[in-house]
Amino acid sequence: MDNLNQNTQREQWGSKIGFILAASGSAVGLGNLWKFPYMAGRNGGGAFVLVYFIILFLIGFTLMLAEITLGRHTQLNAIGAYKKISKKWAWVGGLGVLAGFIILSFYSVVGGWVINYIIKSLTGAINIADPEILGGMFGALVGGTVEPIVYHGIFMLMTMIIVLGGIGGGIEKSSKILMPGLFIMIIIIAIRAMTLPGAIEGIKYLLIPNFEAINIGVVLDALGQVFFSLSLGMGCMITYGSYLSKDTNIPESATVIPLIDTGVALLAGLIVMPAVFAFGFEPGGGPGLLFITLPAIFAQMPLGTVFAILFFFLVLFAALSSSISLLEVCVAYVVDEWKINRKVAVFGLGFVMFLIGVVASLSNGPLSHVTFIGERNFFDSLDFVASNILLPLGGLLLCIAVGWIWGTDEALAEATNDGKIEFKLAPLWIFLVKYVGPIAIAIVFIRSLM
Repeated sequence: MDNLNQNTQREQWGSKIGFILAASGSAVGLGNLWKFPYMAGRNGGGAFVLVYFIILFLIGFTLMLAEITLGRHTQLNAIGAYKKISKKWAWVGGLGVLAGFIILSFYSVVGGWVINYIIKSLTGAINIADPEILGGMFGALVGGTVEPIVYHGIFMLMTMIIVLGGIGGGIEKSSKILMPGLFIMIIIIAIRAMTLPGAIEGIKYLLIPNFEAINIGVVLDALGQVFFSLSLGMGCMITYGSYLSKDTNIPESATVIPLIDTGVALLAGLIVMPAVFAFGFEPGGGPGLLFITLPAIFAQMPLGTVFAILFFFLVLFAALSSSISLLEVCVAYVVDEWKINRKVAVFGLGFVMFLIGVVASLSNGPLSHVTFIGERNFFDSLDFVASNILLPLGGLLLCIAVGWIWGTDEALAEATNDGKIEFKLAPLWIFLVKYVGPIAIAIVFIRSLM
């Protein structure tokens, strides 16, 4: 298929708000609701949040703008976009596709946990305030053999079915309803969490930085979380950007999306951390904090069962909106470059991801004694490779490709619609994408491998 045909057949977002909500849906997912709170918990709370915000501005916004601009300019999939600006750089897009492939393999396992908790909330099984019972319940699920794999399969199948039918209009339309609903629910539950007895200590822990807690480990985790949360370095925003019309204000979108994403992450932290201190959990207790502390909050709220049902349904949508974009990046590449039928690509890729996810799931239980990278189990090793290696490396090469290979003059012309849009931060963005971004990512990336 030549580029002309691709451009002719390529869908476009129906509205500006539709794109922002859909792109935010891709960014807002389990990375915010599951990973951010426990990453903050194990990295000193406010110290992690401070470093995260600095990296968000210096790296997150810079790369978000670069990816969306590259996508709209080329109107192609991740690998095709790099290939269009330089055939020698097509493999960089391949790194992003690989990262998305790996992430969805274990991301789907966590998505399965969400589905399980929807069922538990519907039956009232998690309407319990005792953290020990809830912790045991979650541990039994994660460490199980058959049950988590079944739910992992259900989540992956849901993702495959939606991608098979196309995600343009469906995701955009549903995002306009469900994403605002998710924001409202998170705000309500955060307010409730912050009024729990002893919650003030959790709020202080999350928002007041302890500068002594900042070290290279915190910086590495924050950088990895920025990439993971914003869907950077994996081709998602290039793909979504390729569906934009030529009159879209890209700098505005590249600012709004990270702000929405980070706002949700902070609210998730303000749900989990106050409850952690109120119920006596360890702040760095792991990803299970979302599945242990939240049910405890719901159990003490008026109409708590209703809140639990609605919240976990909305968390499921947030997870699906991210997983769909991850799978779509891989499928778009296979369909465009390998000329494989979309149905075959969806089910073939989805099945392989499912099998990898089976091993990842079992590594939390029967295979927990088998270690890989740095004594990590398979699940955590996949997370480490994607978040700490592939995504930062993809971001580093993106900066070089946009700043030096494609060129910032051409990139700015695309981002500003040939000068029709005022972009006051243009000189700063050029400096960040050409110098600060590559150097900062390279230093942290090299340290992560030492």
